[in-house]
Amino acid sequence: MSDERVFGMKAEAGRWVFVLVGLLMNVCLGAVYAFSVFRKPLEGLWGISATQAGLPFMVFLATFALLMALAGGLVASWGPRKTSLLGAALVGAGWILAGFASDIAWLTIFYGVIGGSGVGILYGCPIAVAAKWFPDKKGLAVGLTLAGFGLSALLMAPLMTNTIAMESVGVSKTFMYFGIAFLAVLVVLSFGLRNPKADWKPAGWKGAAAKGSSGIDLDRGQMVRTPAFYALWGTYIIGCLAGLMAIGIASPVGSEVALLRPETAAIAVSVFAVFNGVGRPLFGWLTDKITPKGTALLSFALILGASALLYFAGQGSAVVYFVAFSILWLNLGGWLAIAPTATSTFFGAKHYAKNYGVVFTAYGIGAILGSLLSGMIHDAAGSYLPVFVPVMGLAGLGLIVALLGLRPAASKT
Repeated sequence: MSDERVFGMKAEAGRWVFVLVGLLMNVCLGAVYAFSVFRKPLEGLWGISATQAGLPFMVFLATFALLMALAGGLVASWGPRKTSLLGAALVGAGWILAGFASDIAWLTIFYGVIGGSGVGILYGCPIAVAAKWFPDKKGLAVGLTLAGFGLSALLMAPLMTNTIAMESVGVSKTFMYFGIAFLAVLVVLSFGLRNPKADWKPAGWKGAAAKGSSGIDLDRGQMVRTPAFYALWGTYIIGCLAGLMAIGIASPVGSEVALLRPETAAIAVSVFAVFNGVGRPLFGWLTDKITPKGTALLSFALILGASALLYFAGQGSAVVYFVAFSILWLNLGGWLAIAPTATSTFFGAKHYAKNYGVVFTAYGIGAILGSLLSGMIHDAAGSYLPVFVPVMGLAGLGLIVALLGLRPAASKT
């Protein structure tokens, strides 16, 4: 059926509005990547350590990943619109309540647990909608939808920095004001989400399976009994670990290793955010063209090369720093498009929301391991350079796992 209409247009044209809606939603959700601008002001406000100031960020990412796993069933039973509205309410509440936090513990609960829960519930909604409206361009549509999450810091970091610096606002009210704005925007956009009719297909599309597709639909229980699931989950952990580690240490590595002025290192982080955003549609498109396996192999080769460049170049090379960290941020964005596309390709679209919720737990594990790995190695060695030795090893392991295990599930097991 190709006569369905979307936003007053033929579905083939109108469906792109869902991509725009999802991209804008992700600009709000991805504001977590700008959390570093709050850390120094919070340290000064409450007299806390840098480690304590980072707790809300780590808890946010962990809660985000956990709720993604639990919320897949909501999308399947409630639909994307109602699920998205619940997520929007929690995102807004988390940020607004963060403005009233009296210490880092309450901020971690409000921002990290409540706000992170909201993002975990809402995050999968526009992805699931894009995947269903674009069976013919799944990777590209999902990648464009997610581009907003990666690009968010480019917009939000300067906005939040300037708002915090205003004498009449400060750090606490900045949380509250942005929470009000996010709540309003996300609620309005949530009403724009809906799935196509069950029998809808793009005009002229013959329903050909995507490259590397299994051609079957597995539910969550069937999926987790396949070798393909563990290969995808493991490679996703490695991809996220390298990328989230790069986000967490980009600025200090710029200052301590590349010997950049702090102002230049801050500008570099904004540049890297562009690569993070671009990586999603780019790798989504590549996944459509050369299969999830081929794209994963390319990604790990790039991560291995970037880590080797950083380690062997040593201190003082600004060019290597810019090139290597651009590649690492690009690949984090890339894995956030490869994994959802691979989930649909390998295990089918029917149970996608529930299935990707389980696969996405890899993101939370990668976030925690990446933060702990970089901090522990720096504390032990007194430098960030040795961090890239285990990253090289993990990238090599990722190449092997992807080569041997990233393939469609053969049958219902």
